[in-house]
Amino acid sequence: MLRIEPSAPAHRATAPSTSSLRPGVPQHPLERRPLPVPPKRLLAAAVAVATVAAGTSAATAAPDPGVKTTNAISSSFADTFADPAIIQGRDGYWYAYATSDPLVSNGPFGLMHMARTKDFGSWEYLGTVFNEQTKPAWAAPGSFFWAPDIRYFGGRYVMYFTVTDTAANPGGDPAIGVATAPTPSGPWTATDGPVVTPKPDGNGGYFGTIDPAMLTAADGKRYMYYGGFYGGISVTELTPDGLHAVGEPTQVTIGDRYEGSYVVYRDGWYYLTASAMNCCAGPTTGYSVFAGRSRSPKGPFVDADGAALTDSRVGGTTVITQNGNKWIGPGHHAFITDAAGQDHIVYHAIDRNNAWLTDPFGINRRPMLIDRIDWIDGWPRTRAGAGPSEGPVPAPTTGSGLGINSTDPAGGLQLAARRPGDALGGPTAAISGAAQTRRSAPAGSLRVEADVKLGSSFSTVLGGNQVVASVARGKVTVTVGRRTASAVLPADFDRTQWNKLSVQVSGSTVTARLDDAGLAEVYAEARLDVPGLKLKAAPVRWIGSAEVDNLTVRPVAKPVQRLAAVPQTGKLLAGDDFNGALGANWSWVRPDAAAVVADGKLSWPLQNADLVGGGNNAGLLFHTPPAGDKWIAETKLHLDTGAGDIRNYQQAGMIAYLNDSDFARLGNVSIWKTRQTEYGRELVVRPSDGATNYGAAAIGCSAPTQWMRLAYHKNAAGEHVYQAGTSVDGKHWTWGAAWVLSAPAKLGLYAHGEFTGANPAPIATFDYLKFYESR
Repeated sequence: MLRIEPSAPAHRATAPSTSSLRPGVPQHPLERRPLPVPPKRLLAAAVAVATVAAGTSAATAAPDPGVKTTNAISSSFADTFADPAIIQGRDGYWYAYATSDPLVSNGPFGLMHMARTKDFGSWEYLGTVFNEQTKPAWAAPGSFFWAPDIRYFGGRYVMYFTVTDTAANPGGDPAIGVATAPTPSGPWTATDGPVVTPKPDGNGGYFGTIDPAMLTAADGKRYMYYGGFYGGISVTELTPDGLHAVGEPTQVTIGDRYEGSYVVYRDGWYYLTASAMNCCAGPTTGYSVFAGRSRSPKGPFVDADGAALTDSRVGGTTVITQNGNKWIGPGHHAFITDAAGQDHIVYHAIDRNNAWLTDPFGINRRPMLIDRIDWIDGWPRTRAGAGPSEGPVPAPTTGSGLGINSTDPAGGLQLAARRPGDALGGPTAAISGAAQTRRSAPAGSLRVEADVKLGSSFSTVLGGNQVVASVARGKVTVTVGRRTASAVLPADFDRTQWNKLSVQVSGSTVTARLDDAGLAEVYAEARLDVPGLKLKAAPVRWIGSAEVDNLTVRPVAKPVQRLAAVPQTGKLLAGDDFNGALGANWSWVRPDAAAVVADGKLSWPLQNADLVGGGNNAGLLFHTPPAGDKWIAETKLHLDTGAGDIRNYQQAGMIAYLNDSDFARLGNVSIWKTRQTEYGRELVVRPSDGATNYGAAAIGCSAPTQWMRLAYHKNAAGEHVYQAGTSVDGKHWTWGAAWVLSAPAKLGLYAHGEFTGANPAPIATFDYLKFYESR
């Protein structure tokens, strides 16, 4: 991720600009300080898991399925645990990794962090990935290590990460590094050079070769996604060992919009998910995650409305954004699937009331959070679109039912031999010929998952003989009665290594999948829809030969199929359709005589002015909002900003305003070569001298004619919440981020940011400003 600390420069609309910042160059004020001794709680945690770091493991009983989590889940051992990556190790623990920020105020930066959990209810800190002796020798002195991405294949753990500066060109030439380890806690051995080398920009600098994410795809190849705001996200093929990039990269997002990518495979689609806007603007951070999908791992990736992530009017379907509770800036994420088949998003976010690790203008406090992902109409939505959770929620389901100890599975099976396994995974179950669970699995939806070393043929049988999922003759096959579906495994698939096998019956859909480690990558997936299928209660059986570890059998989590409620308009309360002169309900801050009401419209040439930072010279036109604690304001705006060229930062839209240093601004805006709909926030963050911060969230897709809404309500704490929505047709609305203000705001319109010298200036045309009941 690109850090911008503490404040955006004046005259800028939101996303990191390529003129004022060089991606990959640390901005932290602590980067040259001596490293203090870690706090006692971290030392105690490190001592408690010393044997784990050495590669040992312990078998434990299945965790309590009633475990709850409360965000932030890293709070027991760290105040910040940013850019999290996560994987289930062969010892049954879930291992999380984070970027190199200090864990606590005035703590050491470290060289990326590690922690683990068995049930997501309690965590142990494991120390850093590298030390000064083991970090990559090709990194420049003082380089930072950001954004780890963790994988398992070829019998070892593989970690990718950003190196912010290389020794070849000291001064800010970011690259992607890689290290391998026999266990998820190390020891980590870095390779002698980058996986993806720095990319010169042709102007004496370097593009943002940052934020790696690896994918094993169904074509048998491994891919690396990387990049950020400066240069966009690209994908390149890797060698089979995952240690070297080969061929020419393909750019899959436009620059100036996305970073922190993560790709998952689901139901025949590759979903590119990535974070937009600024990760690190303290209490004004609007970071959010969006998605596009493609049938190919190389794209093109297109959102639910058909807009491509490479378009100037850039696309992206919302995966997670802030909702008006304490968490803002949710992003730079990873996905996991639990033992019940429920997907979850692991991400960092900022408590808007406690935003700084060092205060003020220090490192952002970005702890690790987790929430449920619901797939609705083919798209991933966090808690069905409700966004980050603040109170207790069910933890991911871990461990097994049916009396099976997942890390020592032989005891829960008949006809399976117990083997000692290895120091990492512990005891395993050897199946030769046939085996089954000692107890019957319940009727209905069921998921069976395990790490497997496969023989020549291996089948999982559910519901008696209702469902058979087989791996044989180079295929994964699902059979239900006379119905069959198959998927071909890559020619070089190595069945002698540990891989992840899952078989799931969810309603009438049966899916069998082989992948590296259960991180939504894929070697092959067979899927079969069988109308009327009702799985019977019966023991789970296996036929063939395999060595099995981390075996879990669980009922499938009930899918959520409807989006969370969004604001809806009721009856008209107040407003103006500009059919006459502005009345008594209108008022100005810095009147602009160029704004004219005529022919049923307000026409307003964009001002060479702004509100951000010290640029408090823009005109603002306000209409008195209705009384009450809940309403929706709406306008229709036409603003032609073209496409593909640089018109920083032409914009117009709606504003909720307390004063020039405290407002939320929803606009259709030109940001370098992109056209975006952003919802920005400015606040005073240092009262002693009035210093401000500005950040923004993205919402929906931009269009020359845009409908906008701000929905107002009071939250449980009595704070004033303004949530933004946009539409390109006035009928179908995309609701996005919410900002919280300390008092009821003035509500009005703006048109400014024309710094290109255009003559005449572009004209923003508003058809109306109306207020409705919110229901």
